[in-house]
Amino acid sequence: MIEIDSGKPVEVMDITPSVQEALRESKVINGICLVYTLHTTTGLTVNEADPALIKDILNLLERVAPQGAGYLHDRSDGNAHAHLRAALLGSSVVIPVEQKRLVLGTWQRILFFELDGPRRRKIYIKAVPD
Repeated sequence: MIEIDSGKPVEVMDITPSVQEALRESKVINGICLVYTLHTTTGLTVNEADPALIKDILNLLERVAPQGAGYLHDRSDGNAHAHLRAALLGSSVVIPVEQKRLVLGTWQRILFFELDGPRRRKIYIKAVPD
C-alpha cells in the first residue's frame, strides 16, 4: 500500500517509482503487479508522463464530463464529474514483472489521477508470482 497526499482538485502524479519500490520489497521475482486505487474519484492508467499529453488527457476528461453539467449525483456530493472521469480512466492497472522489475515500454509510466482533491489517497499494490 502506498499513500499519496494530493494538493490540488485535479492532479496527475507519476507513481511508477513508488510502485517499483513496493515491488522490490515483495518476494515476487516474475509475475504480475496489480495497482489498484481505493477511491471512486481517482483513476489509474499507463501512459507517457509528458506534461503536454497529461494536459490533453485532462482537457479531454473535462470535455467528456464537465463539472456542473446537471448530474443527479451532484445533488448530494457535487462531485459527479470526478466519479464519471474516474469511470472513464479505470481503477486499476496490471503490469508484467520480470526479475523484480516492472515491464514497461520506454515512455510508459503509471499515472495516478486525482479528480476530487486535495485529499489523502491509498493505492493498493499486489504482486502475484508466476
